[in-house]
Amino acid sequence: MTTHTNFSGIQNQNDQRLNVWEHNPKNVAFVGDYLPRQCGIATFTSDLYQSYNSFIPDSNALVISVNDTPDGYDYPSEVRYDFYQHDQDAYRKAAEFLNSKDVDVVCLQHEYGIYGGSAGSYILTLLRNLTMPVVTTFHTILKDPNEEQLVVLKSIADLSSRVVCMSEKGRDFLINIYEVPADKIDLIAHGIPDMPFVDPHFYKDKFGMEGKQTVLTFGLLSPNKGIENVIRALPRIVKQHPNVVYMVLGATHPHLIKHEGEAYRDSLKKLAADLGVRDHIRFYNQFVELEDLREYLGSADIYITPYLNPAQITSGTLSYAFGCGKAVISTPYWHAEELLAEGRGILVPFGDSEAIADQIINLLTDEPMRHAMRKKAYMMGREMIWERTIQLYAHSFTQARQERMSSINSQVPYSVGGHTSAAFKLPTLRLDHLFRLTDSTGIVQHARHHLPYYEEGYCTDDNARALILTQILQEAGLSDAKLARTADNYCAFINHAYAHDYRRFRNFMSYDRRWLEEVGSDDSTGRTIWALGTCIGRATDRNTISWAMNLFEKVLPSVVNMPSPRSWAFALLGIHEYQKKFNDDRLAKTIQRQLLDKLVFRYTETATDEWPWFENTLSYDNAVLAHALLRSGDARLIEIGLTSLRWLINLQTASYGHFQPIGSNGFYTKGQTRAYFDQQPLEAQSTVSACLAALEVTGDAEWHRTAIRVFKWFSGFNDLGLPLYDQQTGGCRDGLHIDRVNQNQGAESTLSYLIALAELHMVQKKKVAVKPVSVDIPALLNG
Repeated sequence: MTTHTNFSGIQNQNDQRLNVWEHNPKNVAFVGDYLPRQCGIATFTSDLYQSYNSFIPDSNALVISVNDTPDGYDYPSEVRYDFYQHDQDAYRKAAEFLNSKDVDVVCLQHEYGIYGGSAGSYILTLLRNLTMPVVTTFHTILKDPNEEQLVVLKSIADLSSRVVCMSEKGRDFLINIYEVPADKIDLIAHGIPDMPFVDPHFYKDKFGMEGKQTVLTFGLLSPNKGIENVIRALPRIVKQHPNVVYMVLGATHPHLIKHEGEAYRDSLKKLAADLGVRDHIRFYNQFVELEDLREYLGSADIYITPYLNPAQITSGTLSYAFGCGKAVISTPYWHAEELLAEGRGILVPFGDSEAIADQIINLLTDEPMRHAMRKKAYMMGREMIWERTIQLYAHSFTQARQERMSSINSQVPYSVGGHTSAAFKLPTLRLDHLFRLTDSTGIVQHARHHLPYYEEGYCTDDNARALILTQILQEAGLSDAKLARTADNYCAFINHAYAHDYRRFRNFMSYDRRWLEEVGSDDSTGRTIWALGTCIGRATDRNTISWAMNLFEKVLPSVVNMPSPRSWAFALLGIHEYQKKFNDDRLAKTIQRQLLDKLVFRYTETATDEWPWFENTLSYDNAVLAHALLRSGDARLIEIGLTSLRWLINLQTASYGHFQPIGSNGFYTKGQTRAYFDQQPLEAQSTVSACLAALEVTGDAEWHRTAIRVFKWFSGFNDLGLPLYDQQTGGCRDGLHIDRVNQNQGAESTLSYLIALAELHMVQKKKVAVKPVSVDIPALLNG
């Protein structure tokens, strides 16, 4: 029984799991040959690229083209890189180029003949050197491959996150011959232009075919196309329909031209003359662009593909003709069998001119049957138009990235119930990028890639973070003379930021050292208090402690009147650090109680069983609110801190178990849609710090395992499976966008990574003191 493919509604099997993944990667690289090279794959790659750019908003796609000549071609601008197919080293260099271009997914077009090496094996050099997921479209899938062809295709499939085929027969071969897992295969129709369903007479005058009945074949001309069998059928057809014209459209295949010139085309012309039908055949020796093709197809009453071999898994020409509503006659090669089933076309035996004549005569004679066939084909063709095909490709790209992340997850030693976090080796602390961003004024706020972006100057927020980091490293015994001098720069910046008239801090400074505001945000003042408290509590240098205490006492009272809960939390953490040395300071205790009362009041006003939180919105630096209560020393408040932190972590844990912070592109207001992107390093650091505080007050190692899991977000245990930490520079990238990593490595991101790592090193370096409290901690953790 003949099977056929219904492309309507084809989707990947894991649609229900995509939720936040239903976005389209923007930075896609299409690899294959490309126009103006005369090749069916080149046309397909061009159509795929053009359609992706047309139908995916804000697409930033590019093309990598492989050449069959050392000199290449005069490519359009989207071809960013090209290389010669027989130069194996060029494949490695192409991979290096792609790795440097912030590419999310590579979409490879595979055909044995367009790549160098035995059975096109050189393409494996490119694939093995890529760092991003690959989706491969197989244009040729052989039923009886030789050993080399089998090994190459299987290797390509192994190196690809997903593979695409265009027919059920191809899918069956991939599964049963090449042993590709079924759930790795996406069945996506060959895309076609969205052409109107038109009366052929509308276009015939353009070709001088008024009053003619036209039969069309198009594609690169070569002997395997079987055109001579249609010519042999013409005498009988012309006898019944004297006004019939057979239009043969297409340039001779370049490889045939190279070896034989136009011998094949000339033989067809001679055959037509010998049979007396020379006036009933027109040869159009040209490689047609899409607009011309629309008109040629539009003028045809019947389209025919008389190929000689069943082993054709895909035919772009058949897809185009079928999809624009042509009545199609074809030999029964694999793609035609599927596409033309159920009355959508007519199949004739291979090499049978008599059968071809019979069916063309029948279709030209029976106009109602011909138009009914056209309509069936056209209706199914609506599922094959490029807009639909691109949606499925984009879905496959998204799935490839998700599965890459799943693969990374499966390799992570963290286990919720076990103790495997002990197997995780913390990365070495590297301060290269910290020093790169820091000058004699302080730490520069932003970067473009790894380079300081001086145009946007400095901010007190980041200098406060940097000062906190230096104190953690000093206490951990990881400081040196260079870091100590750098810490003095941060202190000096904060000292200069103090606005005496407001008893607060300014925040933004231009690169030419001009303050851009009279006073900064509440949060920047709160965070600076945290940094000053950390200096007082952890520093050993008397001068630094004395300086920090002077500013700390001046600014601390101002926080009580600030409306921002985060400014209270930052100040509370600063007070906690301060009290490591001066626990009996009555001013600090008084302000601590006032701020705790304000924070708890916010909690009691807002919290419910379903939303145990301090606000109706989760925005940025969320975990710091719970963290502040964990450092209160009050059993009741610690219980609130643990409850709220546990809820926040559960909310920010994806189904695969990785950290999935609230996105800054919209945040999350209670009862509304949550933002999943853009994810910020600050959220990971804040959560790690809060978990380690929970570990210290409870002694429960589960909090340490959770902190490790959250920290792994930096190294690729995240929604995109992509690392934010740059091992080459020592910096941290600025965030996880919906389709890529932000390549800039600014101060906040880098400091977030370094603080989280430094705190984890502290835990590893010394046993954390457990502070018992009168709370049923295990019951809280177990819900």
